[in-house]
Amino acid sequence: MVLDPALFACSAISSETRAINQGIVALMSGTPDWWVAGAAAVRAARARGDGPFPPTPKSARAVTIAIDGPAGPIPLRILTPDQPRGVYLHFHGGGWVQGRADQQDPILDRVGDNTGFAVVSVEYRLAPEHPFPAGPDDCEAAALWLLGDARARFGTEALTLGGESAGAHLAALTLIRLRDRHGLTPFRGANLVYGAFDLGMTPSQKAFGEERLVLRTSDITHFIDAFLEGVAGRRDPSVSPLHADLRGLGQALFTVGTRDALLDDSLFMHARWIAAGNPGELAIYPGGAHGFTYFPGSLARAAHERSEAFLRACAD
Repeated sequence: MVLDPALFACSAISSETRAINQGIVALMSGTPDWWVAGAAAVRAARARGDGPFPPTPKSARAVTIAIDGPAGPIPLRILTPDQPRGVYLHFHGGGWVQGRADQQDPILDRVGDNTGFAVVSVEYRLAPEHPFPAGPDDCEAAALWLLGDARARFGTEALTLGGESAGAHLAALTLIRLRDRHGLTPFRGANLVYGAFDLGMTPSQKAFGEERLVLRTSDITHFIDAFLEGVAGRRDPSVSPLHADLRGLGQALFTVGTRDALLDDSLFMHARWIAAGNPGELAIYPGGAHGFTYFPGSLARAAHERSEAFLRACAD
């Protein structure tokens, strides 16, 4: 793929996207830093709808089950359409510190409606209470559970996985762990949305600065510090998938906006993915901030439509 420089020009950013970004900065101004307020307090406030974002509507068709995990039960939030065509194993974002499986229902409902897939979202353990490798261990366990139960529970073995931000990182690690630890490459496609793939920090992570456009450089450093407490090698392949052997992992769609501190992560990971011999698509959205798919507007709609088309093709 040849990148078009025009995608990265300021002139490529629509007035709508500029207004959305300005609104995000205004909305987040004055929001306390989680490492000051405390991770648990910030999670509780988000669940109540306190702060800049309202509470997330819950899906009427979602059910939560628990499976055995390496350190106790792992809750899975499952949304199942009639006669699923496939299954999407989903890992939420939040810097490995924030987020919940039940705070993704509107987007996951949309995935189910527009792809015909069942969605399984994993309530993995969060840092700083549960640093690496707790979260990846839970995601690996959820993937293994799905491999064993997909046919009986959902009537299909057309499996995909993915997530946003830290969730995309966890999805990539899960693919690598399944291949290396279990000799398995069962997923037909990976939907990797503005992921963090180099926890040693890419140039775009370091250079972004402190504009409150969802994710700042200081946010990234504190998230990584919490997640990797006690881990020395931040570019070890077991931690940073950008530095891993990526051969044989199948097709992937990488989605990122040009105003995202994690821009380089998707650019670099896509290049390495292709170089490893895997099919890979790169979708770049001019002016998209980190998390842009959660905000209204034509940019988010276009990204959702492309991701859904990618998932549907995985079931064909």
